[in-house]
This record gives sequence, C-alpha cells and structure tokens, in this order.
Amino acid sequence: MNKVPMTVRGAELLREELQKLKSVDRPQVIQAIAEARAHGDLKENAEYHAAKEQQGFIEGRIKEIEGKLSHIQVIDVTTVNAHGKVVFGATVELYDVSTEASITYRIVGEDEADISAGLISYTSPIARALIGKHEGDEVSFSAPSGDKYYEVVEVRYV
Repeated sequence: MNKVPMTVRGAELLREELQKLKSVDRPQVIQAIAEARAHGDLKENAEYHAAKEQQGFIEGRIKEIEGKLSHIQVIDVTTVNAHGKVVFGATVELYDVSTEASITYRIVGEDEADISAGLISYTSPIARALIGKHEGDEVSFSAPSGDKYYEVVEVRYV
C-alpha cells in the first residue's frame, strides 16, 4: 500500500485517539460487559448487547487507526523549503474573484479534512488546482456549484 500524506497535527490527533481508545474506552466497555453478565440471562440483557456492540465499534476503530498509522507519511510543512509554492500542509489565503471575499484554507490529508474549519483534502478539486501555484497566481477549477476563480494572496507554512 502506498504511503498516505498527513500533517504532524493530524498524526498526533490519531495517536491521541488510539491511546484513549486503548487506555480509557476499552477498559470501560470491558467493565460494562462484566457488570451486564453479572445480571444473569444474556439473551434478554439489553445492557450486555449494547456493551458488546460498543466493544465491536472500539475494536474496529482501533484496527482502523493502527492501519492508517502504519501507512502514513507525516509531512512537517515547517521544514519544507517550498519557495512560496503551495504544497501539502501549506495555509493558503485566497481572493474569490466572483464574491470579492477572502478565504483561507490549509491543505491536509483526507482523514484531517474539515471544510468548516478551513481544512481541505489534498485530493479535493480546489487543492489539486492550488498545489504548485505561487502568490499572485490565478486559479480556476470546477466545483459542484460551478466554475470558481481565485487569486492566491498569501502562502504560509505553519
């Protein structure tokens, strides 16, 4: 499997979630299963079935995160000398030509993307159009709502 790019912060968040799942959530659900078993008949024990379902979710999420962590390539944008070029991890301030508004995005890995927080996946149409551009360059791409036109105002590596 190919390496999947992820920012330093994204990798930290995944590791923190994995640690919490293993050290807090897993022991809690094991305790809940033990308590539910003590109540007797498991066939009609809703608490037992809910705890077993939660345990399945936790174990699945642990495997998913461990799989992701084994295939990530952590990219620290602060150490990359991109010479003002838009690259993975860069924060880009854009000027929307049609609405005359400024908008800022940070290009991140797919698992980190959250458009409401200004985090866009490197596989998104806008990120693909931005990568390789410099300050002052104009960018156009097709979005679901139609063609968009931006000007790159500033590129930061933070």
